[in-house]
Amino acid sequence: MGYHIRPTEPEDADWIEQFTIQHSYAPFVVAHGELYYPHELYGFVAESGDDCLGLITYRLDGTECEIVTLDSDLENHGVGTALLETVVAEARAIGCVRLWLITTNDNLRALGFYQKRGFELVEIHRNALDRSREIKPQIPLVGPSGIPLRDEIELEMYLGEDKPFKH
Repeated sequence: MGYHIRPTEPEDADWIEQFTIQHSYAPFVVAHGELYYPHELYGFVAESGDDCLGLITYRLDGTECEIVTLDSDLENHGVGTALLETVVAEARAIGCVRLWLITTNDNLRALGFYQKRGFELVEIHRNALDRSREIKPQIPLVGPSGIPLRDEIELEMYLGEDKPFKH
């Protein structure tokens, strides 16, 4: 299936909000104790004609870029990879040296996806979902695969020439 990637635009806000609700049960996401509204973040969308197939959102903090969401309605067709590669290129182009993200301990598919694409596991934030549930009570106690949802796992990809930080 053919698709193209484009930056998100302000007029995408309603679609992004609905897409976020569809994929995370609320118009916002919580990671490392922070609340994020993806429609307010930088992002890219994968489109085929009038159909939006996937979305990646991210935030910038100095020389670091954090991926906040990555979801695709068309799995195993390269949409997620294309969106990720677009953010990697964007982060490098603006001088970021670290690309990172948080996922949950039960998200085995995401852990495999990111590691296959060059990300490394760098930290486990034990019992972090207790704090996240204070902000977003919709977070279940057990994930779809039957694994208790407890921890956040931090992954990173170094984008520079040398690896100056401890991770």
